Amino acid sequence: MPQVLRVLSLGVVAIWLGATVFVTFGAGPALFSPEVQQLVPRYHAGRIAQVILQSFFWFQIGCSIASVLLLLAGWAYAGRPPRKWASGLLLGLVTLVLLGGLSLQPKLRHLHTVMYAPDTSIEEKTAATQKFRRWHGVSQVGNLLVLIGVGVYFVHLTIPVGPRPASKYPVAYY
Repeated sequence: MPQVLRVLSLGVVAIWLGATVFVTFGAGPALFSPEVQQLVPRYHAGRIAQVILQSFFWFQIGCSIASVLLLLAGWAYAGRPPRKWASGLLLGLVTLVLLGGLSLQPKLRHLHTVMYAPDTSIEEKTAATQKFRRWHGVSQVGNLLVLIGVGVYFVHLTIPVGPRPASKYPVAYY
């Protein structure tokens, strides 16, 4: 991979990793901290978190598309496919991001609405709360997997790839 593509890839993945760390360990916990809970009711903090996560989903989509395009550009330039595990990791990250943003987040938004709707029964609220906790846990595990995966992919990009080794069987020209 040429140096320019490598630097661009590192930049994109570094931004993706930094944003994921910030949302996971900074913005998310801050919204539900005691200080914020004194200012904003839990329902509104949850809605704010949903808006942030929706924006973050599109941000992650942009980073993952840029990473895939840079991987393909490196492949085209070098004339050899990237490492299979790195391509698989990137594909897995894209899949997790899509599942989280297109499947889990809408489900969590709906359950959050049911939990706090004034016209729902206690039984419906209790059921929605239990489902919300379960799906929120799944979402958190997925987010942690994305965080770890982006970190591993970043480390992979920092390790330079040497030139292609010579073939064991030289090509005979006739």
